Amino acid sequence: MTTSVSPNTVLNSAKTWIWQGFPISYQHIGTTGPVVVMVHGFGACWQHWRKNMPVLAENCRVYAIDLIGFGGSAKPKPNEEIAYTFETWGQQITDFCREVVGEPVHLVANSVGCIAIMQAVVDNPEIGLSVALLNCSLRLLHDRKRATLPWYRRAGTPVLQKVLAITSVGQFFFNQIAKRNTVKKILLQAYKNPDAVTDELVDILMLPASDPGAVAVFIAFTAYSTGPLPEDFLPILPCPAMILWGSADPWEPIELGREFANYPKVLKFIPLEGVGHCPQDEAPEIVNPILWDWIQEINVLK
Repeated sequence: MTTSVSPNTVLNSAKTWIWQGFPISYQHIGTTGPVVVMVHGFGACWQHWRKNMPVLAENCRVYAIDLIGFGGSAKPKPNEEIAYTFETWGQQITDFCREVVGEPVHLVANSVGCIAIMQAVVDNPEIGLSVALLNCSLRLLHDRKRATLPWYRRAGTPVLQKVLAITSVGQFFFNQIAKRNTVKKILLQAYKNPDAVTDELVDILMLPASDPGAVAVFIAFTAYSTGPLPEDFLPILPCPAMILWGSADPWEPIELGREFANYPKVLKFIPLEGVGHCPQDEAPEIVNPILWDWIQEINVLK
């Protein structure tokens, strides 16, 4: 697949949708073909799909959305104005598909975004034609999984969450993370190919960190160790699923991810050798053709 639209063109503009009174940032490119909606992972934004949208837009109508609390979307106060849960994000995705898109879609997501899109289609099966999950978050610090961790991590995580919930401590910790050098170091852990960790990528992920409310959202999510796990949704998915997994992901081990291939709705599990946690950005030349082939296959099955 080739593209006549550059990633920079995609980055030059964004659209706004008002959801429950809050502005939500999204992008749309492409005029014909099936609809694809792309959802980012924790701390990311719709621009994380800038290398995928123009390519898929040759044959599809492609949307990418910022979940509330992230990217260019509003960051209302946790628990006072909104709850930062997968139920909330699932409802946001559902309402976006109904109000902005207006027809069933192919959902594509990375990391925690995978759980958000599964929440959406399980709760509202009519919106989803398929789901494509890229390095789905395993939620290894979830309360139900903590028992399997070493004792020091099992005991340490709740303590850390409580400490970070102290406003001054959480603010200090966030300020240490939200520095260019720190963000770049984190990305160099997540990406196997260091050349993919560009200044542009760092800028994209740094910008929302200065928004009012960004610290509170960060703290709220780090304390979120309940809610659904991927294995809660995979057995009850109402549509076909494909899973892509970077084999070099240091955060979500592919050995654990392979177990997801055993669920009936998972038609494909594709390992991506030598790729890290964000395959869509690190290896778009591999991911884009796979996504397009998947969409075509599902459209034939309909």
